[in-house]
Amino acid sequence: MSENGDFALVTKPSSAVEKAEPGAKRILSAMVEDTLGVARRERVAAENKKLDREAYCRALRTITADDRAKMPPMISAAPASKAIQDKPKDEAEAIYRRGIEFSKQGEHEQAIDCFKRAAERGHLGAQHQLGWSYYTGHGVRQDYAEAVKWYCKAADQGLAGAQNDLGLVYDIGQGVPQDYTEAARRFRQAAEQGYALAQRNLGEAYHDGHGVPQEYTEAVKWYRKAAEQGNAVGQCNLGAAYHEGHGVPQDYIEAVKWFRKGAEQGFDDAQRNLGLAYDLGHGVPQDYTEAARRFRQAAEQGLARAQLNLGEAYHEGHGVPQDYAEAVKWYRKAAEQGHAGGQRNLGLAYDLGHGVPQDYAEAVKWFRMAADQGHAGAQCILGFMYHDGHGVPQDYAEAAKWYRKAAEQGCDAIAQYMLGWSCQYGKGVPQDNIEAYKWFRLAAETGYKKSEEQVISVGAMLSPKEFLVAEGRYNEFKESHQK
Repeated sequence: MSENGDFALVTKPSSAVEKAEPGAKRILSAMVEDTLGVARRERVAAENKKLDREAYCRALRTITADDRAKMPPMISAAPASKAIQDKPKDEAEAIYRRGIEFSKQGEHEQAIDCFKRAAERGHLGAQHQLGWSYYTGHGVRQDYAEAVKWYCKAADQGLAGAQNDLGLVYDIGQGVPQDYTEAARRFRQAAEQGYALAQRNLGEAYHDGHGVPQEYTEAVKWYRKAAEQGNAVGQCNLGAAYHEGHGVPQDYIEAVKWFRKGAEQGFDDAQRNLGLAYDLGHGVPQDYTEAARRFRQAAEQGLARAQLNLGEAYHEGHGVPQDYAEAVKWYRKAAEQGHAGGQRNLGLAYDLGHGVPQDYAEAVKWFRMAADQGHAGAQCILGFMYHDGHGVPQDYAEAAKWYRKAAEQGCDAIAQYMLGWSCQYGKGVPQDNIEAYKWFRLAAETGYKKSEEQVISVGAMLSPKEFLVAEGRYNEFKESHQK
């Protein structure tokens, strides 16, 4: 159940592909059906090598703001008030409490007035609350710079929640210039006070090398601290570390343990990751029904990645009855959120007439959306659409352009093969056997067996000097994509 272009769409060669003549769009129809059927095996191979950070629970540090937006306005946003080091003056505390009461009653203007008066008297909780109110636009006009001002006042006096939130705005660059180093410094201040959200965020910083050296072991250390306090995202990230073997020995059973803990709290990414574990049989017996159940939990919360997975379960009949129309429903939900994998699969549905009337123009629309986001599979398929004039005027140059975009990502063997074919026959690009050899050689190594024959046949056409040039270009590409 791939969701992006991180692995090549490697399929069984067909007689039409072997000929590589115009009419390749008909090849595509057979090819993409095979692709959907073998996608599970492809995904297993790819994810065993490296789990995409998006696919496997990339916990965006902005989630704190998203979480807060779902909370009762302004009340839950300042849990760190319990950690205030200096006891506020009775008057400021009383004003702050009145603000909370107003907020509970939905009287936001009065609440903000109270928070301002308490904040100006030095109440740390009120300062933090006021910063959050400006950040989210609850009760006041959204103003990131004003949010930073109040976060700073509370953070500089040691309030962990404000330190964490200040780290977030530096990490994102809202109200201040983006500064990963300052973000990591603020996360650390809060994390060392035991603040779970900051521990998770500091772990993310170490994982990504943002503001600190990339260090998976240190990332795991902070994920674990957050996870052991019950932070669902920290639990999910710790599970991902065990699944990937980043900073800890790879251990699918331990990964499932932490995914389950996050899932039990209703965290959508953890639910999806647990679904993937059941789908792949990683750390648990393979169980498509349980996988589909977990995908649905996350999909119904609006997680686009899970919506794609659930759509693919319906398409393949894994854990649910095969139902193309239901598959399209979930692909569309993901696609309309801008998810490239959902857009690609929705395009395939229109291309093949699976669950919707066949409509090449509509297919092209969705393929293009995904291709413009850099989805290699969609770029390759869009090349096929131009190659055969399905949904667009036939245009070999435009086809070659999209084959190249996918091929240069280094992961799509079919795109590399088709670009090699274009170079060999001069379709949309100048005829060039040296370039053709390079791309056929890359496709063969990426996994497309048919390319091995082309490497031999085109290689035989090259002079010794041309062969050395072709090998040099091949090696140069390989080296540039290993960095």
